[in-house]
Amino acid sequence: MEFKTLLVDIKDRIAVVTLNRPPVNAQNAELRADITACFDELSDRDDVSCVILTGSGKVFSAGADIRERPNLADTPGAYGRHNRLVRESFYAVVECSKPVIAAVNGPAMGAGFGLVMGSDIWVAAEEAYVSMPEINVGLAGGVTFLQDVFGRSRARRMFYTGMKVSAQELYRLGLIEACVPADQLMPYAMEIAREIASKSPIALRLAKEAARMTQVMPMRDAYRYEQGNTVALSKTEDSKEAQRAFLEKRAPVYVGR
Repeated sequence: MEFKTLLVDIKDRIAVVTLNRPPVNAQNAELRADITACFDELSDRDDVSCVILTGSGKVFSAGADIRERPNLADTPGAYGRHNRLVRESFYAVVECSKPVIAAVNGPAMGAGFGLVMGSDIWVAAEEAYVSMPEINVGLAGGVTFLQDVFGRSRARRMFYTGMKVSAQELYRLGLIEACVPADQLMPYAMEIAREIASKSPIALRLAKEAARMTQVMPMRDAYRYEQGNTVALSKTEDSKEAQRAFLEKRAPVYVGR
């Protein structure tokens, strides 16, 4: 997998995707198109069970590249195309069929924080922080996702002021798995990824789908949906192998069926 604005490394069923648009990984149309294409492909690859998303340099992503903004409002249809590209790059991460770990190596601002919020599991370096600073450049976006993550007061304060929330505060609030020194970030994320990648691929796919879908279902329907997944999984070769391995006290050997 080769992209102009991303680095992708796949090994031992783990894909590490690195935003690579120096100096601050600002998101332009090209980067967003690359993100969409990359995560769509990773969703379909049988040799990938887990994805780590991180940034190059000292910034995860400074958000949207403001240099693309000035002429959008003057060209009919331009903002619609722009917004569609923004949505699709975000949802490519959200809808990836594999669990996605955000390894936040530095500031994640605006759309950069959006990519974090689209991921399943978050870990952050001590120097990292998140913010939704659109208000500071005369724009307003992101409150939908802020209010899904934070309590009402904190979400709206962030939205109205563009305030920064440090990695330490995110950890105190229980929103990230760890706040670690920068040199420990990727080893920590890899440890989680290896544990995830050791599971049945077919079970992981249904687990990711269930985690996403049940968020928008009534409780009774969500519970019934999960029970249906369990019934379907119980008929797979991987499920039978997992149960045999448990009884025989050995590591299972999965085949993805």
